[in-house]
Amino acid sequence: MRNSPTFASGARLRAALGAAVLTASALFGGTAYGATDAVNTAGHSAAAQGVAQGGLIVRDDLQALFRQAGVRGTFALFDVKRGRTTVVDAARARKRLIPASTYKIPHSLIALETKAVKDENEVLPYGGQPQPFPEWEHDMNLRDAVRVSNVPVFQTLARRIGLKRENQWVNRLNYGNRRIGPVVDRFWLDGPLEISAIEQTRFLSRLARQQLPASKRSQLTVRELLKVEEKDGYALFAKTGWGMSTTPNIGWWVGWVERGDSLHTFALNIDVNADKDTEKRIPLARDLLTVLGVLPKA
Repeated sequence: MRNSPTFASGARLRAALGAAVLTASALFGGTAYGATDAVNTAGHSAAAQGVAQGGLIVRDDLQALFRQAGVRGTFALFDVKRGRTTVVDAARARKRLIPASTYKIPHSLIALETKAVKDENEVLPYGGQPQPFPEWEHDMNLRDAVRVSNVPVFQTLARRIGLKRENQWVNRLNYGNRRIGPVVDRFWLDGPLEISAIEQTRFLSRLARQQLPASKRSQLTVRELLKVEEKDGYALFAKTGWGMSTTPNIGWWVGWVERGDSLHTFALNIDVNADKDTEKRIPLARDLLTVLGVLPKA
């Protein structure tokens, strides 16, 4: 749930790619070339393998980056222009998990569309109860609530929206398994709502292009709430999630990158066995986006 803007060093990325080189060499009987050559070689093999796996491009050579980070997980990348999906660990990329605070993306849209909040500047109450993180113990507007991933503020919104409208909207948006159960302010934290990494990329591709069944104004507002950075010819939009109700916990980082005329949506989830693992979500996903050519090299 909490944002963790810690970035990977170039040294760690080079080390991880070195491991990928050795893996590719062992698998394909080749010579260990430079890191870029190794990624390209593995990519051609993965593309051939992907045809046999429902058209996905499987890049399991990139599990080296997960091993380097000391976590298990998956990554899904959707190239919207080419209609091409690249995954690390295809089985897990299809597995539905609780969305945790990544649900704040559709939740913000639902709140705006149902008028549960006037606009992104309306100050919302957190309820006055002690919270696990001090930054949550404040009334705040929607913009700040997304930025610090304020759960109690979004629980206030969920109660304003109500079960009936929450159910109508997860169905309308075709979000994950579209199940919310009987508890209006916990269904994205404990279940039954679940979504896969691949499904996240499809949902985000529609939001990024303002193609969801909601007003363009609301979709553009949510887009701005998610903007992380804009520089060097690209814009990055993203949201973290930390699901604490499962063992192991689940860590998410999902979003999209606009660069030139290209649009790539992505979703990473990892097992969180210790709180410090949440700090690995963003740098790991950035490493993957860089290796796959979506983000420019530092």
